[in-house]
Amino acid sequence: MKKVELLAPAGNLEKLKIAIIYGADAVYLGGKDFSLRASAGNFTLEEITEGVKFAHDHKAKVYITVNIFVHNNDLVKLPDYLRELENIGVDGILFSDPGVWEISQEINSNLSLHLSTQANTTNWASAKFWESKGVERLVLARELSLEEIKEIRKKVESELEIFVHGAMCISYSGRCLLSNYMTGRDANRGECAQPCRWNYALQEEKRLGVYYPIYEDERGSYIFNSQDLCLIRHLPELIDAGINSLKIEGRMKSVHYVATVVYAYRKAIDAYYANPQGYVFDENWYEEILKVSHRDYTTGFLFGKPEKDDHNYETSSYLRNFDFVGLVLDYDNVTGIATVEQRNNFKVGDELEIIGAETKRFTQILEIMKDEKGNEIEVAPHAQQVIYLKTEKPVKPWDLIRRAKSDE
Repeated sequence: MKKVELLAPAGNLEKLKIAIIYGADAVYLGGKDFSLRASAGNFTLEEITEGVKFAHDHKAKVYITVNIFVHNNDLVKLPDYLRELENIGVDGILFSDPGVWEISQEINSNLSLHLSTQANTTNWASAKFWESKGVERLVLARELSLEEIKEIRKKVESELEIFVHGAMCISYSGRCLLSNYMTGRDANRGECAQPCRWNYALQEEKRLGVYYPIYEDERGSYIFNSQDLCLIRHLPELIDAGINSLKIEGRMKSVHYVATVVYAYRKAIDAYYANPQGYVFDENWYEEILKVSHRDYTTGFLFGKPEKDDHNYETSSYLRNFDFVGLVLDYDNVTGIATVEQRNNFKVGDELEIIGAETKRFTQILEIMKDEKGNEIEVAPHAQQVIYLKTEKPVKPWDLIRRAKSDE
């Protein structure tokens, strides 16, 4: 049985590497042009080259997002950009605009074409159309139920990819118009201002100038505010439905988010394939993904249209139960000293939790910490400060260090 692909976001080169180290089979990322996440740490061609080499060295794949809604002036640079990606050896591109498909045909590109979720593939007829155009993978719209996905699977041979985790946009699979209308920042060209998270008021047509506020307090709500998607409990159904790739949203998310979510889904996927008949969901996987910044979780449209509980009526804030405080850079097996890059303020006396791709989670009280000059310090307050601390168990580079948030 060929394993389903676990596909992770890579907002920059560090996130690409950590996604693959923590178990992603493939990553998706954007270049400086043609990507729908203009504020992400998008990749230069040189960085794409380095990322592809790292991925291929680790038997992983790299897909490039070319998914903006293209205007005429964008077409000028597009042919050369596609040629560059092909020369680098990327494993595919994600597109939504038929113009990108047209240009790829005109230049006889051999790039594998993946249809982005922005194309809103919600039925088998659309799927068959794009399959007939040589599209190898279809990223289905988030607005599909499991039964609809199964029906599409019966009609097409192309690979199917779905989102299984991350933020949900109120607009149909992310085709947002509010940002452009209200701020001049075009979400369909990578510059979303996230107006669906703002405060709003209602006005009744016969009561001009009288506004009924919709705001955040003990009674208020953000009416557009969807919960986050989480399908980790339903991987067997998705795999049995014939899905080829399970996608995690989040090119704007942190290293901690990428590592933790990939880790949990990797464990769940591997456990299923190791024993499909005797598979039992491990609650530890769900506990892991509760430790990243998130909104309450929902299954989205998978089992029918979202109900009232699938939206947050009280706050647009994220739940943050843990702080990511450090990343292990190195470890001395003789002394038991870990070299750590600080990612958030922490101090002697803190209870730290350490986990890695191959390091089983453990906790310890931080008793001694030293700076780069060997001086004992009580606190690590400086961003990306390199410090040294003794760990109670062996650790490895890329292990995460986090701390539970205080109730104070």
